[in-house]
Amino acid sequence: TKDATMSHSIQFLLLLALCCVTSAESCIKFAAAEQFVDASTSDVDAEHLRSIAPLVHTAIERGDLPGCVVAIGRRRGIVYLESFGHRQLQPSAKPMTRDTVFDMASLTKPIATATSVLMLVEDGRLRYRDKIADFIPEFANHGKESITVSQCLTHTAGFVPDNSLEDYQDGIEEAWQRIWELSLAYEPGAEFKYSDVGYEVLGELVRRITQEDVNTFAKRTIYRPLGMDETGYLPEASLRARAAVNEQRDGQWMQGEVHDPRAFALGGVAGHAGLFSTVDDLARFARMLLGGGELDGIRVVSAAGVREMTRRREVPGGFRTYGWDSLSGYSTNRSELFSEQAFGHGGFTGTAMWIDPELDLFVIFLSNRLHPDGQGNVNDLAGRIGAIAVASLIADRADLSLRDRQGTTTTQLSSDTSSQTDATVAASTARGKQVLTGIDALIRDNFASLSGQRVGLITNHTGRDREGQPTINVLHQSPQVNLVALFSPEHGIRGALDQANIGDSKDEPTGLPIYSLYGESRQPTAEQLQQIDTLVFDIQDIGCRFYTYISTMGMAMRAAAEHGVRFVVLDRPNPISGSRIEGPLSDADRSTFVAYHSLPIRHGMTVGELALMFRNELRLDLELQVVKVEGWDRRDYWDQTNLTWVNPSPNMRSLNEAVLYPGIGLLETTNLSVGRGTDTPFEVLGAPWIVPRELAAALNKRHLPGVTFVPIQFIPTTSKYAGQTCGGVNVIVTDRSVFEPVRTGLEIACLLCELYRENWQVQSIDRLLVNRDLLQLLLDGSDAHLLINSYAEALWKFRHRRQEFLLYD
Repeated sequence: TKDATMSHSIQFLLLLALCCVTSAESCIKFAAAEQFVDASTSDVDAEHLRSIAPLVHTAIERGDLPGCVVAIGRRRGIVYLESFGHRQLQPSAKPMTRDTVFDMASLTKPIATATSVLMLVEDGRLRYRDKIADFIPEFANHGKESITVSQCLTHTAGFVPDNSLEDYQDGIEEAWQRIWELSLAYEPGAEFKYSDVGYEVLGELVRRITQEDVNTFAKRTIYRPLGMDETGYLPEASLRARAAVNEQRDGQWMQGEVHDPRAFALGGVAGHAGLFSTVDDLARFARMLLGGGELDGIRVVSAAGVREMTRRREVPGGFRTYGWDSLSGYSTNRSELFSEQAFGHGGFTGTAMWIDPELDLFVIFLSNRLHPDGQGNVNDLAGRIGAIAVASLIADRADLSLRDRQGTTTTQLSSDTSSQTDATVAASTARGKQVLTGIDALIRDNFASLSGQRVGLITNHTGRDREGQPTINVLHQSPQVNLVALFSPEHGIRGALDQANIGDSKDEPTGLPIYSLYGESRQPTAEQLQQIDTLVFDIQDIGCRFYTYISTMGMAMRAAAEHGVRFVVLDRPNPISGSRIEGPLSDADRSTFVAYHSLPIRHGMTVGELALMFRNELRLDLELQVVKVEGWDRRDYWDQTNLTWVNPSPNMRSLNEAVLYPGIGLLETTNLSVGRGTDTPFEVLGAPWIVPRELAAALNKRHLPGVTFVPIQFIPTTSKYAGQTCGGVNVIVTDRSVFEPVRTGLEIACLLCELYRENWQVQSIDRLLVNRDLLQLLLDGSDAHLLINSYAEALWKFRHRRQEFLLYD
């Protein structure tokens, strides 16, 4: 029955869930009434759980997964349930929904097989110490005679991880004969080696004892009594239709068909893989285990049985339980904040489930990370979500803090359990690093690629070598280079002008003409190109689509192609890293000077990589050469290169401002001040009609990752609202590694629509957004989750589009 204490706010959320747009949506949805409990009555901080969404959105944008469903709950019921992204991207996009059916992969081992074994133990038909060969006589060969049920359950039986797929090519009966003939890889009990073979054997053991396969037995004795009506092997057609799609097998998409090739070869039912389920069914299973084997008055197994199955057991190199992981080399999806009683498991397809009896907590993470290309990585994400879940438990926060101070917090036995701050990473990476930009590499190679050419140089003050010498001087002074003309972008050749139109001029030190590409013409003219064989581009970009230097490059490339002029890009690092992409793509039919090509706002590419993309996708008949950066890792930010920072434009005065720019800069074409005319442009934003504390409090309640907001007042000396007092916020990046600038900008936009709709001129954001659909969602009052999900598929496609043009690892 529905919880009589359900608050008005929860009723509103339920209504909102029903009204959400189903196309590419991600909205909070709560479980059916009998499973939902109000977080406020369960000692759970619902606000803290909002931290999950930004992590998931970042992972989706990074290409780690197309979508997922996350549920967090306690014995009484679910307190958080949310779906993100898509359950299918190809051949057509379909949004992830709460009722999506997932291939559990290795979660089959504990949920189906180990629990079935427990049922047999409780019935007296089996003991954990029993030898497998006592029930399967043909198993008794090659040293396997003494292997026990317990050893198979804990992966210490001596089996190889997987036997050859060739063993399965001659039918099911022959496959079993080859399994029985397998030799051991090590002495039983001497090592821990995770093995599918051991659970295939256990699945067959269940069949030999019960005369039912593990699917039939588990459904009859476990799933049906628990009301897990959508759990089982070989899902029927109605369940397959809403199953998350995995990759392709023999040219066909796997949907509702087991991914594991050995389980598939065994007819889809096996002890190690093949189970399908939904988040609601798994939540019931988790609640049953937290309840000591009982749920809603129905007892499936005894409390003693649950304790014995889930008790931590030491194995060589870690800890396991009967069926579940506890703490081992396979625990990368385990939160470090779980107690020692916690047990869980992951699945190859992108599933994970952890249950902590001490904390009365379960965390379910279901994804189809293998769709569409067999790639994806979600273990770290699942572990982070687990940590947020634990930290949301109000009653346990003091205990967690005490455990941490006493040094008793559980530590993962894996190679990726420690992390460093950005400052530490920057310092350790920069020490001794020798990054050569394109101009440095050109100098080292004695200007070979420009020898004998009449050169026109597109540059500004950011074009300089490691020693700080301007590229203009370097090329002009080289006897190998005939530099005949200069071209300047927005802000002029010295980067000092902040005006709409810049005229042509002359460079006094060299006597060369300077043709402005930010005046009457924004690309070189035929007359200017008559005396030029090669155009060279050397300008530092900041990694944001609407920063106009890349538009200047694209238009110059088009002019060069039209007039048979060669084009050379002296590449430079992307200062805000080349590993992160974020934000909506600009509409392909609306090319402007702030959206020259259809790119996401944070494109994660260098100018050289973009040049390769422009030539290919714009079909330019152009001889193009990129002189690559050397020694740069695309994950590096500028402060990890040991290169000197030079303000690329008058209001881009620090790396911190560059990191903020894709999100805060997005808002500047509206009637907001983004700090121009202050000492910290893009680090503050405001307007005379904003109430600082109101906006800061609302933003901080969003728990956006890696950023906090401080209420301030400021008076710009120039630009928008010059001389007027503006209320607003100081945007402080606290952790660059998880900060999402575009998401932050969109969250701010949504709040401005909510709090100041009569004052804020939201329509003007489209000048830099250049995305009709996203603008309409903003005008409709949609939340940031829906905005971000609306372009998730396009962002995923861009990630694959850009792959062939990437020059750096």
